Amino acid sequence: MTHYVHQLDPFAIQFTETMGIRWYGLAYLAGFVGSYLIFVWLAKRGRIQLPVDRAGDFITWVAIGTLAGGRLGYCLFYSPELFWQFSSELPFWGVLEVHKGGMASHGGFLGVILVCLWFAHRGKYSRLHLVDLTSYGCTIGFTFGRIANFINGELYGRAADESFKWAVKFPTELYYWANYQVQELKRLVPVLPALGGVKDSKGQMLNLTPEVWNEWVNRYRLDSVAHENVNAVIEQVITATQTGQTAVVDALQTVLTPRHASQLYQSFLEGFLVWVVLTLFWLKPRKAGLVASLFGFCYSIARIIGEQFRMPDAHIGYQWLGLTRGQWLSVGFFALSTGYLIVTLKTDNPRLGGLLKGPDEEKP
Repeated sequence: MTHYVHQLDPFAIQFTETMGIRWYGLAYLAGFVGSYLIFVWLAKRGRIQLPVDRAGDFITWVAIGTLAGGRLGYCLFYSPELFWQFSSELPFWGVLEVHKGGMASHGGFLGVILVCLWFAHRGKYSRLHLVDLTSYGCTIGFTFGRIANFINGELYGRAADESFKWAVKFPTELYYWANYQVQELKRLVPVLPALGGVKDSKGQMLNLTPEVWNEWVNRYRLDSVAHENVNAVIEQVITATQTGQTAVVDALQTVLTPRHASQLYQSFLEGFLVWVVLTLFWLKPRKAGLVASLFGFCYSIARIIGEQFRMPDAHIGYQWLGLTRGQWLSVGFFALSTGYLIVTLKTDNPRLGGLLKGPDEEKP
């Protein structure tokens, strides 16, 4: 059965081979701008504590907390070795190598909570109310962010049945083979002629025969030249798909694994669906803290379900009870949300928000 071979370019606008405006960055921007517009809309109607002129300041700090917390969370939860990984090239420290990817939503949550606590203390606002605002706004970011994951061909899904017509074949799977199942790269032999010429790591054109390719693959972990040449060919294959080279795309049909487009599942579950639930709940003013509690429950459940279709992080794999690291973090987040709800219910908090009604319109 023929499936869609992922061909999307991660660059929205590309200036050089490695520099440009990426869809992933635009997704973050869309999330922050969308949240800002909602906060301003609510502030103009007097339905939140933030005045209009502070909404921009708040969302700026939320952006900083999201990015810093997301990156540090990834390093802490998924790749702690980055903390002691240094190099002689910019940006010198593994933690700062954000261009290589690696953000954790649970770390982003922690970063945002710290920002809310600080901003509330500074401006004499309700801490729980600010957490409500960011919880509501971040669902927009999740919606766009997961779509950007799909465009990048990253965080792809688990293998799907060949008969599943919505399955997608991701050329970025070749990176996974190179790191964890190197012999699988021999399956690329039928694809090589479709490239119309192959360059080695030095940029020299080669008449790459199946015998030479298989020898490179066999020596991939033993010979630096073979390692560089294999990686150079993988890059050429992926670039060929992103530039719409039909012969390469067709050849990959028989090579790649059909997979669930789990990024799109998660965009719908963790982003759009949670946004709908929170919107319906917050149509009228609610006690500060309830919106964030509901977000915690909904997001955790959505993440646990969505991760059933997503490949676990390759260097971590499945953990206890066959769950992924993301699922276990979501279990913990669900427990924390329960504790947060208990504190909210026991605290005398004002009723704020209300997408349809203002606080002054609510009957006592």
